[in-house]
Amino acid sequence: MGHPFLFLVNFCGLFGESVGNFAHHYPHVIYSWFVMVLLILLGTLAAKGIGMVPSKMQNLFEVIISGIEEFYVDITGEEGRWLFPVLATVFIYIAACNLIGLIPGFYPPTANLNTTLSCALVVVIFTHIIGVKYHGAKYIKHFLGPVWWLIPIIFFIEIIGHVARIMSLSIRLFGNMMGHELVLGILFMLAGGFLAPLPIMALGIFVAFVQAFVFFLLSVMYFTGAMEHAH
Repeated sequence: MGHPFLFLVNFCGLFGESVGNFAHHYPHVIYSWFVMVLLILLGTLAAKGIGMVPSKMQNLFEVIISGIEEFYVDITGEEGRWLFPVLATVFIYIAACNLIGLIPGFYPPTANLNTTLSCALVVVIFTHIIGVKYHGAKYIKHFLGPVWWLIPIIFFIEIIGHVARIMSLSIRLFGNMMGHELVLGILFMLAGGFLAPLPIMALGIFVAFVQAFVFFLLSVMYFTGAMEHAH
């Protein structure tokens, strides 16, 4: 709603009616692909010129990646370092999807529930993969509780809790980004191209990073919980 004219959607229309209709109905898919291609290109450029004397691009990526890694390892310890590429990818992808919506003519993929739900499913499913990897069949104890006669109740509550994780991750991110889009759309309709929307767009930068960080932090907590032994 904030961007009545979407550049990539209109560009896809040049490749035929079917492609144009797909882009019109699923702009979040088109812009998700755009973000992925953009991040791959930036990563390739940063890695291409890697050396003892870092370039500006290498410096930028090193600051971002090392900062995220130090924060992550402080929480999980060295044991969880092997999971860092997954979570760093999630954080950078979501942050990029959030930020791209601040550019006129671009749509944030995270303002669509399908995008946020897919990210949430990856995190929650991978959480259980980690649990099975670390504990094998004993991972089921995470769902049974400490007392045998409470197993039926605890198991049911745990299942609800894990389903709620998917809803929490996906709906929180979607709601915040869609809300920002709606506010921008209303302000643009009322103020047109004047400066009224600028404070909201500036606040959107803060919201974009905060929402990506919240998603990342919750994912870290879920992964850490899966690595721990059941009590």
